[in-house]
Amino acid sequence: MIKKITLILTGIIFLAGTLLHAKTVTKYGYKIYCPEKDTELPNVYVITTGGTIAEEVKSKDKGAKPELSGNALMSKVHGINKIADTYLINFCNIDSSHMSPEIWIRLSRLTTQVLKEKSTAGAVIIHGTDTMALGSFYLELTVDSTKPVVFTGSMRNASELSYDGPINIYNAVLQAASEKAQNWGVTVVLNSYINAALYAAKTQSVNPHTFNSGDKGYLGYIVMGKVIKYNEAPPKLKFELPDPKDIPNVPYFAIYPGDKAKYIRQSVDDGVDGLVISGFGAGNVNIKAAEAINYALQKDIPVVVSTEVPHGGVFPIYGTVGGGAYLKNKGVILSGQLDGQKARLLLMLALSQYGNDKAKINECFNVLGLKN
Repeated sequence: MIKKITLILTGIIFLAGTLLHAKTVTKYGYKIYCPEKDTELPNVYVITTGGTIAEEVKSKDKGAKPELSGNALMSKVHGINKIADTYLINFCNIDSSHMSPEIWIRLSRLTTQVLKEKSTAGAVIIHGTDTMALGSFYLELTVDSTKPVVFTGSMRNASELSYDGPINIYNAVLQAASEKAQNWGVTVVLNSYINAALYAAKTQSVNPHTFNSGDKGYLGYIVMGKVIKYNEAPPKLKFELPDPKDIPNVPYFAIYPGDKAKYIRQSVDDGVDGLVISGFGAGNVNIKAAEAINYALQKDIPVVVSTEVPHGGVFPIYGTVGGGAYLKNKGVILSGQLDGQKARLLLMLALSQYGNDKAKINECFNVLGLKN
């Protein structure tokens, strides 16, 4: 009996998704599910990549896994066809812990293509939350458009009580279709709050209210079907997409008390293109780490130092060995307000575009690290 009910519900969901996107065309190398007919509503592309929002628990002992297609996801969003004509692309269906720069390059290219269509109002990227702050930042750096690009997902999978996927998709599409969201760049919206990709951070591992922008503040809020603007968009820099085969090798290290920095030296000997090192406080490391950083600098390898502290940033305050002022004077690039993971992505793109030009790389961190 239960199996029969499940099959019926599955059929209803499939039918709902079919009615919402009755036509298909192939463009940009993907099948695009389109509305049966165009209306006067804004056109919004929805590109799905998987994540918790597309996961269900089929067996309790095996945990949640990607199960839902984009069609199934959209069929759960009641009233979506009243705010926009959505064009759906099933890009991939993976947990976002499996994301990589190579995948984000393809996602960025596709997003740029759909935004270039004159009739497109904006794009929504459905993405897992584990790496959403990083994926959105990568597209912020590589998608050059005034149209909204909105990342969303969910913190609860589709088998859980109070599944937050449908409302987040609804709000993301609402924002992507809104004229108020123009020139905001790439944003992250969950739980009705809008964050700039530059500032967005996942701050809670399981709670739906996980993304915030710290002391920079939210860009806006969505309530009663309206986008309310709080702040202006942050500074912007744009980079050309690198060849996936030529992505710079930039390891990321977090310093710990008593760290001998053996693996930093080893990575230098292995021929890395750059290093990002997360230190303590306002950007300080111990003596062994400072020696390893000097070793990298002597090999003409760009080194960026960030901090493990969530807010405040990196500053050249301390002049002792390994202090921020000491490191800056040695030629280290301080990440400013950027965390280590985002600093790594910025350094990779800067290396791809400018090579080993440290002055230009440093200027990138001056702008996005809010050091100017």
